[in-house]
Amino acid sequence: MLKKLSPYTRGYRKWIALGVVCSAMDAIFQLLIPLVMADIVDVGIANADTNFIVRKGVLMVGMALVALAFGLGSAVFSSRAGMGFGANLREAEYARVQSFSFSNIENFSTASLVTRLTSDVNSMQMTLMMGMRLLVRAPVMLIAALALAIGLSRPLSRVFLVAIPLLMVFISILMVKVGPLFRILQEKTDSLNLVVQENLTGIRVVKSFVRESHEKDKFAERNNGLRSTSEKAFGAVVVNMPVMMLIVYGTIIAVMWFGGKMVYAGTMAVGNLTAFFTYIMEILISLMMVSMIFMMMSRSIACAKRICEVLDEVPAITDDRAQSGARVEAGSIDFDHVSFKYNTNGAEWVLENINLHIPAGFTVGILGGTGSGKSTLVSLIPRLYEAQSGTVSVGGRPVADYTMEHLRDAVSVVLQNNTLFSGTIRENLRWGNPKATEEQLQSACRAACVDEFLSRMPDGLDTDLGQGGVNVSGGQKQRLCIARAILKQPKILILDDSTSAVDTATDAKIRQALRKDLTGTTKLVIAQRVSSIADADLILVMDQGHVAAQGTHKSLMKTCEIYRDVYRSQQEGVNIGG
Repeated sequence: MLKKLSPYTRGYRKWIALGVVCSAMDAIFQLLIPLVMADIVDVGIANADTNFIVRKGVLMVGMALVALAFGLGSAVFSSRAGMGFGANLREAEYARVQSFSFSNIENFSTASLVTRLTSDVNSMQMTLMMGMRLLVRAPVMLIAALALAIGLSRPLSRVFLVAIPLLMVFISILMVKVGPLFRILQEKTDSLNLVVQENLTGIRVVKSFVRESHEKDKFAERNNGLRSTSEKAFGAVVVNMPVMMLIVYGTIIAVMWFGGKMVYAGTMAVGNLTAFFTYIMEILISLMMVSMIFMMMSRSIACAKRICEVLDEVPAITDDRAQSGARVEAGSIDFDHVSFKYNTNGAEWVLENINLHIPAGFTVGILGGTGSGKSTLVSLIPRLYEAQSGTVSVGGRPVADYTMEHLRDAVSVVLQNNTLFSGTIRENLRWGNPKATEEQLQSACRAACVDEFLSRMPDGLDTDLGQGGVNVSGGQKQRLCIARAILKQPKILILDDSTSAVDTATDAKIRQALRKDLTGTTKLVIAQRVSSIADADLILVMDQGHVAAQGTHKSLMKTCEIYRDVYRSQQEGVNIGG
């Protein structure tokens, strides 16, 4: 795991090295101070030598200031390294998520990915920051203090033969118990974030169904689960301190008992006993630091595993088969014996043995019931999903021959559930063409009938939409997304039921504008209303993952019963409404 994460320290390794050196020097200078203090007691005070005491006192102050400088350096360098490591890790994790296909993203919940990018990475960078200081300081102080203590009195040092094994056994037991709890803790955090995300995203639905109480109860349940797990995990960690202090003070009492007898017997100087007390505290504090590091590492290991799961996830769709220089020259589409299912181990195919040829520039209507495979069919064209068998071709070449960037740049998709981003209308439209001129923006707005409401917006194209476009209606969102797609001037335009929230008159205007402004573009229109696709060059009727029929409106009315039934039911609805 360390091998996988170590590359993300690149650019900050010099700060890690400087932090390690400063931590080591800080520990060394702090360990030398008690020796000077012992000289003051045993020589200066014993001989009433004021000059000696002053000289040694000034030396102690100087050593303390140097230790302070190294300590500050350690804090600065470790902070810089930790924050840089965290930034690199977040960037790498986010880049990996961006390379995922839909099937990869479905392996993780959105809330879990957010937690892994924030909370888990924060835990890792904190571990590096603290670890740089404690992992160096604790061993240096432990080994050096133990050596100096043994040098002062080998017989008195035997108390460590009892204290250190007791501490190590306790730390080992705590590690075994706490480690799995931190993994569960992060999963509970995922679960809580999921509830919050769903509630905030669907707040209008929650309020319209008066489900606030239900959502509060659901949140409380997840929140209590997180609290309970946190209490178990951190409760075990809290036990660490009192047990440690019990062993520390027990050791101090033993040293006082045996050391006092040695001073009384004249086998040990008072100054040396004073220094020994200092070293024993340094040794035991170092062991407490080690236990703290182990607690931090227990959580960071759980977080690191979760981060590595994202980094190790292999994108299901890659550019491995892309041909150098391949470009989408035309918008023709071919499906050659194409079959697809979302779960590769599933028994049923979502699409099965699809064969189609759509010439460039055609307008194609796609009609079918819920679950018939309409959206899945068009999702294979820009490789949002990959067909398990058969070949999908665009412009006479298999889609795998193109890089995903170029293929998707040639295909615009407008979904029924449209997404607008925080920012102005102008900024959202320029997703389609970052260099679009004012004239192009206005032209796209006219084609998508955005101009009908744009004049009422307070700042026109510079009106801020708020998060997710909360300032516009569903129909207005759809028209803005269509305008964004038009600006792209794609070879293929896919409208996935993207005019469902607009009235029939506006729908007709948009269709007419698309025919006029995007003459060479192949247009695939998924619709529930027959009127939206009746004038299409080709209409596909989908049924249970198959193309049940294809043809023009006129021919399908003669040959396809499914199409006739849909048309008649909608006509009856119009007559009843009239």
